[in-house]
Amino acid sequence: MCLLLRLKMSVNRPYLLKNAANLRLVILVLWLVCYVGYGQFEDTHDFNNPAALPLFTQMVYRKLCNSTASLSHELATRAKFCVKDPDADWNRAFNFSTNLDFLSSCIKKTQGDIGRRICTAAEMKFYLNAFFFKSSNPGYLQQNGNCNLTSWVSGCEPGWACSIDPTEQVVLQNSTDFPERTRNCMSCCEGFFCPRGLTCMIPCPLGAHCPLATLNKRTSLCEPYTYQLPPGRPNHTCGGANVWADIRSSGEVFCSAGSYCPSTTRKLACDSGNYCRMGSTSEKPCFKLTSCNPNTANQNMHAFGVMVIFGVITILLIIYNCSDQILTTREKRQAKSREAAVKKAKAHQRWKVARTEIRAQITRTFSGVKETHKILDRGYSSDVGISKYSSPESSSAVQSSNEVKDDKIKKSSSQILKDAYSQIEKEKAMELENKDLTFSGLVNMATYSEVRKRRTLMELSFKDLTLTLKSNGKHLLRCVTGTMKPSRITAVMGPSGAGKTSLLSALAGKAVGCSLSGLILINGKQESIHSYTKIIGFVPQDDIVHGNLTVEENIWFHAKSRLPAGQSKGDKVLVVERVIDSLGLQAVRSCLVGTVEKRGISGGQRKRVNVGLEMVMEPSILFLDEPTSGLDSASSQLLLKALRHEALEGVNVCMVVHQPSYTLFRMFQDLVLLAKGGLTVYHGPVKEVEEYFSGLGIIVPERINPPDYYIDVLEGIVTDLNSDVGYKELPQRWMIHKGYSVPLDMQNNNSAKDLVMNPDVVSNTSCNAEQTFVRELWGDVNSNFRMHSDKIRHNFLQSRDLSCRRNPSIWPQYKYFLGRIAKQRMREAKLQATDYLILLLAGACLGSLIKASDESFGAPGYTYTIIAVSLLCKIAALRSFSLDKLHYWRESASGMSSLACFLAKDTIDCFNTLVKPLVYLSIFYFFTNPRSTFFDNYIVLVCLVYCVTGIAYALAIFLQPGSAQLVSVLLPVVLTLVATQPKNSEAMKIIADLCYPKWALEAFVIGNAEKYYGVWMITRCGSLMKSGYDINKWNLCIMILLLIGVVTRNIAFVGMLILQKR
Repeated sequence: MCLLLRLKMSVNRPYLLKNAANLRLVILVLWLVCYVGYGQFEDTHDFNNPAALPLFTQMVYRKLCNSTASLSHELATRAKFCVKDPDADWNRAFNFSTNLDFLSSCIKKTQGDIGRRICTAAEMKFYLNAFFFKSSNPGYLQQNGNCNLTSWVSGCEPGWACSIDPTEQVVLQNSTDFPERTRNCMSCCEGFFCPRGLTCMIPCPLGAHCPLATLNKRTSLCEPYTYQLPPGRPNHTCGGANVWADIRSSGEVFCSAGSYCPSTTRKLACDSGNYCRMGSTSEKPCFKLTSCNPNTANQNMHAFGVMVIFGVITILLIIYNCSDQILTTREKRQAKSREAAVKKAKAHQRWKVARTEIRAQITRTFSGVKETHKILDRGYSSDVGISKYSSPESSSAVQSSNEVKDDKIKKSSSQILKDAYSQIEKEKAMELENKDLTFSGLVNMATYSEVRKRRTLMELSFKDLTLTLKSNGKHLLRCVTGTMKPSRITAVMGPSGAGKTSLLSALAGKAVGCSLSGLILINGKQESIHSYTKIIGFVPQDDIVHGNLTVEENIWFHAKSRLPAGQSKGDKVLVVERVIDSLGLQAVRSCLVGTVEKRGISGGQRKRVNVGLEMVMEPSILFLDEPTSGLDSASSQLLLKALRHEALEGVNVCMVVHQPSYTLFRMFQDLVLLAKGGLTVYHGPVKEVEEYFSGLGIIVPERINPPDYYIDVLEGIVTDLNSDVGYKELPQRWMIHKGYSVPLDMQNNNSAKDLVMNPDVVSNTSCNAEQTFVRELWGDVNSNFRMHSDKIRHNFLQSRDLSCRRNPSIWPQYKYFLGRIAKQRMREAKLQATDYLILLLAGACLGSLIKASDESFGAPGYTYTIIAVSLLCKIAALRSFSLDKLHYWRESASGMSSLACFLAKDTIDCFNTLVKPLVYLSIFYFFTNPRSTFFDNYIVLVCLVYCVTGIAYALAIFLQPGSAQLVSVLLPVVLTLVATQPKNSEAMKIIADLCYPKWALEAFVIGNAEKYYGVWMITRCGSLMKSGYDINKWNLCIMILLLIGVVTRNIAFVGMLILQKR
């Protein structure tokens, strides 16, 4: 290369001669490039030449870059846990191309000997190994060839360096051998640091300030550093910087907060309107609306926090007010349309009734008798045909044809309401017109024929039905035989403990933990009752109704979710309005049902809403467990009237009642009277019950309610019976009366009768009364296990669907659940606002008390953040399932999709998952002002909230509300403490990896550590090594948090399916 340059110079000699002024400089540079080995000049006078110094500085810088670049591979291999991009991080630390003044100054000071004083790659690696092997004091290195017990030159002291023998060739890229560097020792150049135990210089990284030290005679320290002069060397002076390590060990090297260091030898104060963090190389302009005085280390961002809070509150208020206004406006419009439709329907019906009366007066004498016979014949022919009951297939076909006809004509909402109320008024008028007729064929009049074709008539018969507890063998029902027919209301009565609810549960397929024997026939066929779940309604004794929904919303939700999927909107409106009208709920249809804390409608109205939820799905069989309990006489009669209307439409109504009034008693058509022990005393028409008991000599006294008297007889309260039959013999007499076989233990055996009639005596008398404690304990565990096994098997029981009804699929039900839950959350706005306010206060408290630490990258503040956010969000998420368990059990038992319900709740909770981190960070972030971005913190916090919400779902489903709250408070604290413990063993690492706070904290710290570079590189690596974190695993931490959220949600959903009560 040098030869080619000489040839080129000879060719261009005339040109060079013309530029003689530059000739000397060009020759000098070419000589440097071609002949100077590693920066050693023979002629030292040329270094004072201003024109030559920059060129030589560039050459030294290139060789320095080659030396430091050789360590990038070592850095990528040994420090990959703390270095994401080795080249980028190394450039941020040692790219001095913008300012090489410190090199020029060092060249002058060393008289060009700088190349022999800079550490080779082996020496730099030796220094860096002190951090990777966790040296207790990085300022003191291990012995080496230049600095040991036998050789300790002045260059081994902190802040000093030496040179190599001029005859020895220096290869800075040499990463294996130490050169002998003990000559011409002198103080370290500024911009470099010289560790104790090494005789070479290492450039200070960007963000450091490495001036020459000055001796403080009072403290004998070389300031601004902390080393002292060596004793016994009076000619030794303070040198340069002595160490670059973490912030704790070498904080004096870091550019101080409030200042910035454009080079490693200059430090400037931060100007007004800018801020400079510790280790800054340049000023950063402050945001608008923030105050930054001179020498400011952090900008005051409280105003931004207030703005974010104001924005979030404004958006939430807009969403709440707009949604509430839309709902209110919609309800008012619907109310006006409904009132107008009612007025028109009533006016039309009055005109129609008047016209009919006029026409009837004219034709009464000619066609009255014939018309009556036509009506009766038509009712009889519709009831008695080819088969006794209409088949599901035929009813489904008629229904489909009606749906097709309705779909051809699209009607407006007002027209649909008008048609519905016209039909209701027509039915009322027909009911009033024929209320005095008693023939049973009247129920099949033309007015009701279209409605009855939509129902599947179901007769329920049972023979020798016996229900026994598996835990202790006690009989709840025994030898119960009978039939419940459609279009009739059957009342089940008896004293307490007679098995009334047990009979209802057994017939409805809800008896769990019991063994069932006997036959249950549906329309004469032995089929599972679960095959008809879609057309069977069950009204529980407790009023399980959503208190934060209106009466109409509760009924409409069940109508949309449980009526046939293809049914037209007009038919659904008619069904809903008919149910509301028949139950007398028109006045309170727009009122909230209410809860224990918030008063709503009355108890009687709530009970009727509870019944209406099952009536609106147009069942074929309707079971009711004490629907009249707690109701006054008027409310009970109104409810029974609605049920009679259902029976007229072909519904098989079976209800448990407890001592009804005589008026209500006469409204029933059939009666099942049970004695204690679950034995039948009477099963037949209500009008024949007094005749039957009179035949046994049990006559009801005057002014005594017959149901009350019969209950007292079965309780054994009435002792002065004018009969030879004792109350314990009544079940046996009924069996003889009906021709049923009497069990052997009831035939002429008083002790056996007593055994059967006493519910407290178990059937297995052969068991030893004095069982040992271990046997009793084992029996309890075994019975509990069997009971839970039965529940799980019952919940996952799959039966062939024979109802011929196609309910809405999962997606439509998901939309219905979504709309319902959204309304409920809107009405719980104050509760939601309280959650946000508590999060806001938590962020303010933690942000004010805990400042972001550069040493730990804000780990303490993030630790408390994880605990606070996890705790508050878990407790809030518990409400999604803890408060609605009974509602879910009822809805899932009726055939609604559990998956749709779960997904809808989770979808609505996603709103809080996105908003709550924003509320918390709006104060915490702008108070602590970490180096990581707001978006990075927000992403981690969103994933954390998603994770803990899934855990809260599982806790809410598997535990009782009180226990779930306690665990929700305890779990974040314990898991966070475990996750932050030192990982000294492999087992501890595995346990920590199973704790979600570990991944959240690692993501927070990594996001913050990435913003620390340059002079912070060793601090970052040391902190991440101590914590066991990896800077490349931020995405992994996010994915694991999301994965935990998904897994816990799946566990919670499986728990919903397993633990539900059908």
